[in-house]
This record gives sequence, structure tokens and C-alpha cells, in this order.
Amino acid sequence: MRYGFWAPVFGGWLRNVPDEGMAPTWDYMRRLCQRAEQIGYDLTLIAELNLNDIKGVDQPALDAWSTAAALAAVTERLELMVAVRPNFHQPALLAKQAANIDRISGGRLALNVVSSWWAEEAESYGLQFDQHDDRYGRTAEWLEVVAGLWREPRFSFEGQRYQLKDAICEPKPVRAPVIYAGGESEAAKTMIARQCDAYVMHGDELDVIAGKIADMKARRAAIGGPPMIFGMAAYAIVRDTEAEAREEVARITTLDPDAPGFANFEQWLSGTQLERELKLQEYSVSNRGLRPNLIGTPAQIRARIAAYDAAGLDLLLLQMSPQLEEMERFAAEVISTPN
Repeated sequence: MRYGFWAPVFGGWLRNVPDEGMAPTWDYMRRLCQRAEQIGYDLTLIAELNLNDIKGVDQPALDAWSTAAALAAVTERLELMVAVRPNFHQPALLAKQAANIDRISGGRLALNVVSSWWAEEAESYGLQFDQHDDRYGRTAEWLEVVAGLWREPRFSFEGQRYQLKDAICEPKPVRAPVIYAGGESEAAKTMIARQCDAYVMHGDELDVIAGKIADMKARRAAIGGPPMIFGMAAYAIVRDTEAEAREEVARITTLDPDAPGFANFEQWLSGTQLERELKLQEYSVSNRGLRPNLIGTPAQIRARIAAYDAAGLDLLLLQMSPQLEEMERFAAEVISTPN
């Protein structure tokens, strides 16, 4: 199992806790990522939203791509998985930008391609917002352009949304960055199986994740593609006793319907096609992070991780609060301790 973590670009992951002790600042991000690679973490996911989805739209949120470029220069080992939304980035220019960051990092850049769900944000910035299946049509075309520029000396393309003539991207990446993507609709799964290297999932119970992995493996095999990487989001709470861990769950999920982070809840539900009903309580922790139940004593959590590993999961994308202190605890008591 590889261990990744979400870079807290929003100042945390809890909608009911205003101050989680991790300000969305460059100083905190640098210290967190430098320490993370010292204590056993492999990857950081840098989310891309211009409005703060967690703490309220008027609260600070770090820009993903300038943060990634800075981290590339001050880290040595971490894979930098940067979220990118095709409707926010012209693909030829993003291919050039990403190749340069990859060079700065020595070949550690990866993309997390997100087909946007938040109409309000796109409209507030004057950007195109596609309807659901159209988003994946755009993403498929966008990925063709980026991959072509990274591969060919000159690249021409004539698509429905993008047209290029003899475009050049030099220098190219050290290696083609790994392409991660997630989605639960048929359109999303079809596109990911054909064009991406890795499938990332919201947190869920073991049997659900095992089923999704089996489905995507079958889709990939049907088109003769190479094996995929499988990742999952999870919120982790490590304590000396299970009772102490459950007390922390109760604290962070005590609902405050007036919290700013709940303002777009109904829009978020209407903008996605979830396979299972999402409970309001789960929205208090982003990305269905509590469903994997990485909550309890170190031994309990190691056993649950071993079960996900056996089901074919390769990567955990962890959220914790406060991030630095809890990542230290998780590294010492879960990652560094053999089963």
C-alpha cells in the first residue's frame, strides 16, 4: 500500500469545525509536505477549486498549480498529484505548464483530472460548464491533446472543442505523468478505462471498493490496456482506544446546518451521479472519508488497510485534522509498525 494525503489547500476538511489548526498558507504547506516525505508518505493530492468548498466560498483557498510548482522545488520524493479541470485549462498551455513543473520536480508530477461538478464556481469565473456526460466528452478530447503534445515533436489536432496545428511542447516531461481520474457514471468509467492510468474513488466499504476495482479491471482488460492503479480517499482517526476514536467522530460530525460549507450541498448532490444515497452527516467530512472506517486503534486500522490491500487497492489518499499532527501519529503507529 502507498500512502498519500490531501494537501489542505482549504484550511481543512471538516465543514463543522471552523478552525482546524492548519491555515491555508504556503508556509504551512511547505512544512507539511517536507515533513511528510521524511516520515513515510508517498504522494500528496493538491485539489483545485477557486472557491473554498469546505469553509465557505469567501474563505481563502490556495491555487493548485502555483502551489504545485513551489512544492516541486522544495521537496525531493513526494509524487505531486495536481487536480486539473479541463474546462478551466486550455490543454496545449496546460501541457506546457505541467511539463515544466515535472522538470522542476525531477519527474514527480501526476494529474488528477476532474470533470467539474460545481456550476456556480464556473459561472462566477465566466467559464464554460458542461452538462454531465458532455464533461467527459470534453475531458476525453482534452486528454488526447495533452498526451499528443507530450509525445510528439509537433502535434496537430482537429476536435469538436480543440484545434491545434503543429503545436510544440518543449521541453517535454521527464516521463509522461500518471493520469488519475475518478467518477461513478457510465460515461466516466468508460473514459477512464480507455485513457487514464489510475482510478481514484471516494471512500467506501470494503465490498463496494472491491466491486469497483473488479469492474474497472474488467473494462481495462476488454480493451487490452495495461493494469491500472487504484486509489481511495479516506479520513483517518488513530487513537489508543476505539472509544476515544469514536468520541472524535462524534465531535467532527455534530451537524451545524448554518456552517458556510453546507451552502452548496444541494447543488453538489444534483451535480453528481452517485451510486448510493449520500447522507447529510457524511457531507460534514469530504469525499465520503468516514465510510472506510479507518477509525480506532493502530491494530484495527492496520487490519482494515490489509483488507483493502487484498482487494486490490494500491493507494490511500488520507485526510486528517489537524493534518500535520495526525499524520505524525498515523506514520508512527500505522505506517511504521509492521502487521
